[in-house]
Amino acid sequence: MQILVNQKNLEFHLYNENISYILKVLDDGTLGHLYFGKKIKHRDSYQHLVQFTSAEVPVTPNALDDKRGFCKDILLQEYPSYGNGDYREPAIVVLQENGSRITDFTYHSYEIVEGKENLKNLPNTYVENSNEAKTLKIYLKDELIGATLTLSYTIFRDYDVITRNAHIKNESDEKLVLERFLSASLDFKEPDFQIVHLSGAWSRERHVEISEINQNKFVIDSKRGTSSVNSNPFIALKRKETTEFSGEVYGFNLVYSGNHIEMVEKNQYDKLRVSMGMNPFNFNWTLLKGDEFQSPEVVMSYSNTGMNGLSLNYHRLYRERLARGVWRDKVRPVLLNNWEATYFDFNEEKILDIAKKAKELGVELFVLDDGWFGARNHDKAGLGDWWSNLEKIPSGVEGLSKKVEEMGIKFGLWFEPEMVNKDSELYRNHPNWILRAPNRKNTPSRNQHTLDLGREDVREYLYEKISKILRESKISYVKWDMNRPMTEVWSEVIDSTKQGEVFHRYILGLYELLEKLTTEFPEVLFESCASGGNRFDPGMLYYMPQTWTSDDTDAVERIKIQYGTSLCYPVVSMGAHVSAVPNHQTNRITPIKTRGNVAIFGAFGYELDLNKITDEEKEIVKKQIEFFKENRELIQFGDFYRLVSPFEKKLNDAAWMVVSKDKKEALVAKYKILSVPNAGYESLLLSGLNEDYLYSVESLQVQGESYYGDELHSSGLIFKEPSFSDLGNLQIEGELDSLIGDFKSCLIKLKSI
Repeated sequence: MQILVNQKNLEFHLYNENISYILKVLDDGTLGHLYFGKKIKHRDSYQHLVQFTSAEVPVTPNALDDKRGFCKDILLQEYPSYGNGDYREPAIVVLQENGSRITDFTYHSYEIVEGKENLKNLPNTYVENSNEAKTLKIYLKDELIGATLTLSYTIFRDYDVITRNAHIKNESDEKLVLERFLSASLDFKEPDFQIVHLSGAWSRERHVEISEINQNKFVIDSKRGTSSVNSNPFIALKRKETTEFSGEVYGFNLVYSGNHIEMVEKNQYDKLRVSMGMNPFNFNWTLLKGDEFQSPEVVMSYSNTGMNGLSLNYHRLYRERLARGVWRDKVRPVLLNNWEATYFDFNEEKILDIAKKAKELGVELFVLDDGWFGARNHDKAGLGDWWSNLEKIPSGVEGLSKKVEEMGIKFGLWFEPEMVNKDSELYRNHPNWILRAPNRKNTPSRNQHTLDLGREDVREYLYEKISKILRESKISYVKWDMNRPMTEVWSEVIDSTKQGEVFHRYILGLYELLEKLTTEFPEVLFESCASGGNRFDPGMLYYMPQTWTSDDTDAVERIKIQYGTSLCYPVVSMGAHVSAVPNHQTNRITPIKTRGNVAIFGAFGYELDLNKITDEEKEIVKKQIEFFKENRELIQFGDFYRLVSPFEKKLNDAAWMVVSKDKKEALVAKYKILSVPNAGYESLLLSGLNEDYLYSVESLQVQGESYYGDELHSSGLIFKEPSFSDLGNLQIEGELDSLIGDFKSCLIKLKSI
């Protein structure tokens, strides 16, 4: 890991063992991009990598009088401005008092910092020792408007990523208004890429989409106040020939939980620009003299070992240097959540009965979901009144939590702090605390409205109520929910000229509140939720090491959701539960074995009444929990490999696996969606193993008792030909899973001999 500077040419080369990133001060003083990708040799000059022509470019302004081919519309840049002949998307737009939006930020100086500085009031990746990373800070100035722009680049020693952010300070007497301030912009000289992104909707989050890039812009964004289920703040650019395990791919992920935008633009000269950051829609930020503004962080990664190689880069970084606290490196407890078991219809006796059965079957954590507070007997009232409903729970959450702990099982609690029902004591006392526009109707969603977390008094109320419960109760886990997008985004405590700051002030307020609570209660495991996966982003993982992946608990749908989520986010961050059937979202009936075989690849738990399942199913649950506990270190902290995609339309199955860091053990999961008649033999190529190790195979579904790693990579596991006689024998022999029939699955454990 190093940052080398060619002083004569003002060229900067960031590299570690696998990747290089090179940038340069161009002849007009702006910052140009030269290279990002596989590590290349350092040399004294990279001038030959600057792409411009000595001839005039037709109908294209040139930035230098003596170099008619020096055109901003062609040059590869690091942080382009508006108004100087570059007609592509700018990274920054600043409205000045004279009405101009033209800026010209040119090189002033640079600084190399050992380690990595934390961003003020924003989540970010970090280092534990300064020798883990180096940071390049390049200072640019626009002398006319009196502003300094700082671009920061961090190269890590142990992770193949570059992190970027931007910071601006107004050093003039003039008022400046930021109308756009993106975190990163990166130009590619080659156009031959496809864009991979994660799209969807509630209950079908983060589906994998692969799109062609044509001349014009491809835009992914959220205007909902959250990172959203519709468009996750992650994209990848892959070569057309790139597969899961071979070929080049670049990844970009924004560490932010609010409105965002990702643009991929190809211009008339086949130059490709990637832009990422806070969404400029309904955004402005006023900077008076001395004021500063910090952008969120972008995590950029490169892999020449395919999409799975890119995913491993993100998984390792986020597990080890994004998630924080005592739970970062700890395996997660097996939990049971009462929501789909009871919804709002419960009392203390029923809750204790469910918790008792959960303990008997091996569950380690019971979670009480919505309905325990205020006058909360349905979703139309009580939200915001964070005190115990004593009619339902006579001993209160304080007493109930202690009773559950006395059973030998931990207790967790659901909150939805960011929202309020109008039928609540909180709203009756403070109707002005919600986001609302003057003289406009409030638009409800799920009968609730959004509190203005940009207000200090709102944050103080929430902190006081939540911290009181956490102090006085035996609570080991908090599920932090957020069940609606934002509307009527206006705040009475913000000046009329600054209403474009409300979205971002909300997110900053949320982060401040989370920082305060997670710092004060470090032993509590926090899980983020937002109608399932409406805020599954790196920003939330910084405060809460796991996120409820989706409200959709159907095993078949979860295969797609968890597969797509794994493109960027690690298995340990995905909340995944076994629920009752018929499934409450799809009405599909799937075997409890398959439900378990999907859910164990995450922060594992159950969401059903264990008193209402059959004795046979209880035994299966008990075995599932035992199996998970035996293997959860491997599952949650091993390397994850996607083997067969559920998004391939011609296929009827899916498969993935996890491999321990020392490659001595692995767990393979194969899922059969629909039964196929007369299917014949199947094989499955594995990945990530040591090719020289001999692995024993624990599965009656697979031919042979041992395979070498190279055999598994090149020839694959060979499955037995399915037949009904085989199924009978497997049941008699106690095989955990079968692949015969619809919605079936099997787990295969590998151990080096």
